[in-house]
Amino acid sequence: MSSTESAPQRVVPAHLLKGQKALVTGANSGIGRATAVALGRAGADVVVNYVAGREDAEQVVEEITGSGVQAAAYEADVSDEDQVVAMMDRMVKEFGTIDILVANAGLQRDAPFTEMTLAQWQKVLDVNLTGQFLCAREATKEFLRRGVVPEVSRAAGKIICMSSVHQIIPWAGHVNYASSKGGIQMMMETLAQELAPKKIRVNAVAPGAIKTPINRSAWDTAQAERDLLKLIPYDRVGEPEDIAHAVVALASDLMDYVVGATLYVDGGMTLFPGFATGG
Repeated sequence: MSSTESAPQRVVPAHLLKGQKALVTGANSGIGRATAVALGRAGADVVVNYVAGREDAEQVVEEITGSGVQAAAYEADVSDEDQVVAMMDRMVKEFGTIDILVANAGLQRDAPFTEMTLAQWQKVLDVNLTGQFLCAREATKEFLRRGVVPEVSRAAGKIICMSSVHQIIPWAGHVNYASSKGGIQMMMETLAQELAPKKIRVNAVAPGAIKTPINRSAWDTAQAERDLLKLIPYDRVGEPEDIAHAVVALASDLMDYVVGATLYVDGGMTLFPGFATGG
């Protein structure tokens, strides 16, 4: 596939997650939005979390309900413990339970290392890492309370952490972001080890270069895209739907024996393409 072609359209089986309740954090744009919509198309009822941009979140809700499922937009800052607890309590009250958590909310505050402020460092760690910890903790409490409901899923609950190729690829000028993603990897694996005996599956998706607003400058001109494609053996920049469909698969019983894994969805970026002609 050439870089000028778009990602192929794929159909999500409407029954794959039927009857399940999902929460996607940071779901009003980008990867979170695509993921929330795909979960709805797979039959799940979806809570669309956002911290700003209510109109965008409501548009996502409208798109999800078009698939014949329920959806609602919940405002909450995932780095705030009280707001996360309140969000989870509200979801259990209004939706009955939670079966799937997609801990997606994240941000960047980039700077050269010697110019990075403590506030920039702390904000990224608070949202990207602590936010996932808080959401996973509260979801797990409900998974344990409810247990396995075989007619819904073979697992008591599924947690999918949104990581990045930068959990293993260093990224100069982004030490806070890369550190947060490295932390997500170890948090996810530790939670997977601890919770697997309770029939709770914890995994991660690690996107590569995806066309989202957070990295628009890296792909929105022809030259920028050509430069980016040097890092991607598959010769196209990813779309949010590429990540969304990976999440749907991981959340389904098709992946019931997948525990503590990171699924890299990156067109081969982690294959170190520079070594194809050198090294």
